Amino acid sequence: MAFGWIDEQAEARSRAGLVRTLRPRPADSPLLDLASNDYLGLAHHPEITEGAAGAARVWGGGATGSRLVTGTTELHTELERELADFCGFEAALVFSSGYAANLAAVTALGPHGSLIVSDAGNHASLIDGCRLARGTKQVVAHADPEAVGKALGTHAGAAIVVSDTVFSVDGDAAPLAALAEACREHGAGLVVDDAHGLGVLGDGGRGAPQAAGLAGADDVVVTATLSKSLGSQGGVVLGPARVIGHLVNAARTFIFDTGLAPAAVGAALAALRLLRREPARAARARAVAAELHARLTAAGLEAVRPDAAVVSVRAPSPEQAVRWAADCRTAGLAVGCFRPPSVPDGISRLRLTARADLSGAEIERAVRVIGETRP
Repeated sequence: MAFGWIDEQAEARSRAGLVRTLRPRPADSPLLDLASNDYLGLAHHPEITEGAAGAARVWGGGATGSRLVTGTTELHTELERELADFCGFEAALVFSSGYAANLAAVTALGPHGSLIVSDAGNHASLIDGCRLARGTKQVVAHADPEAVGKALGTHAGAAIVVSDTVFSVDGDAAPLAALAEACREHGAGLVVDDAHGLGVLGDGGRGAPQAAGLAGADDVVVTATLSKSLGSQGGVVLGPARVIGHLVNAARTFIFDTGLAPAAVGAALAALRLLRREPARAARARAVAAELHARLTAAGLEAVRPDAAVVSVRAPSPEQAVRWAADCRTAGLAVGCFRPPSVPDGISRLRLTARADLSGAEIERAVRVIGETRP
């Protein structure tokens, strides 16, 4: 029977307790949200929703084509200019998603004959970019600049090092300055995904590369998503103008994909401008994460100290992690649940995302529910 193997895989997933299901949420969900990536609390902010609606009214519901045909509006280029200026880079290029931006950066900058050195804890989009790239791949230990340097020392040609700036599982930050130093010792480029750093780290949320003193460097390329701190949708690559020009001509997820919808562009632009006016939102998100960690630890839970806005709480087993998250939901709290095979270290955990708009009472409620439902 055609696709018969799908049933076998479904049965195996069911036996292992690894079945994923879609859970549509209503517009007026009563749950306290610590599961989304809306770090600055902007997804429902009236300025951001009006930015989306206004852009749709002017430019229509869709971009109508690829960026090289009809999919680049004046609004797209306006967003790119402001993102580059805000993050401190020469140029920017907007994509339909952060996933597409990562695929573009890694594949276009890792051609045949190059070496691609990838952190073992990288996000799936970076991993897939490495798999699709034609260069030779080498995975190194997590957050280990010495291992990166050793890998680069085995190759004489073009090379890039690929890493998240803030890793999505535990929320720990990459040693960016040390990675950049290792790259420079060997003439390699550094490509980092700042999905969980933009809007949270750096001066007024300008990102982890800016905080590490790497913004605007001619050997650093940054990718990011517009769907987390900026409360919208889409992705961006930031870097030297010649690198951005290369992506326009070589990145398949740019050339052959329909441009980002105007509504998403308008929302991201409104969020970026609001963040410029209210830079304290970035510090507030970090403060909420620190308070969650302190309270959870004080309650006797094993929580990883956050470097940005992700707080990870270890669970005894995959089954208990799933039940713990479900019990939290029943008690009115939405949390993330990470378990094998989604986690590279095999450790299951609840994943909490701090939001700048959480009140003290909401933080207290979240900690209480997590403590009361612990397995």
